[in-house]
Amino acid sequence: MGIVMNRLDTDAINRNSPYDVYCEGNDYVFVTDTGIEYHVDFELDSNPFFVAYWFNLANPEQQKSHGDKKIPQTIICIIEEFFNKNPEIMLYMCSTANNKQAQRARLFLRWFNGYEQQQRYYIKAVEVKNDDGGTDYVALIMQRTHPQFNDIVSRYDSEIAMFNELKP
Repeated sequence: MGIVMNRLDTDAINRNSPYDVYCEGNDYVFVTDTGIEYHVDFELDSNPFFVAYWFNLANPEQQKSHGDKKIPQTIICIIEEFFNKNPEIMLYMCSTANNKQAQRARLFLRWFNGYEQQQRYYIKAVEVKNDDGGTDYVALIMQRTHPQFNDIVSRYDSEIAMFNELKP
């Protein structure tokens, strides 16, 4: 039997989330005050060295949120619940839509680092060269208390270095 992610408890998320989060299939969905719908899901990574999930954040209509502070607060509540239910590693890669991945990476880091998460979580964001000669932005997020913390960070660093060395 394969690895299965523990489902998140939307009641636990909604205790602190400014936006109501509900489950739709494998997505955790919320709608902003201005009607923008966001979807969050987690996809198992194929990494053979440790269990990790890709954190996916989508705004299907690609509408602008114009500095809505409730969005990052809601996302942090979802991430908190992910780690409450799944002590594994989270990976994040910014969408390359409209070539705004650098802007998205800065925004995500500001959202994540703007909270008390730095005490509990380790986040390491890096630039990775892609096949098109551009840059992707990838982040490793994990609890600082993870029993394999040093091994995982070392493996992540070596994988990123190897991947970048293979690109022109």
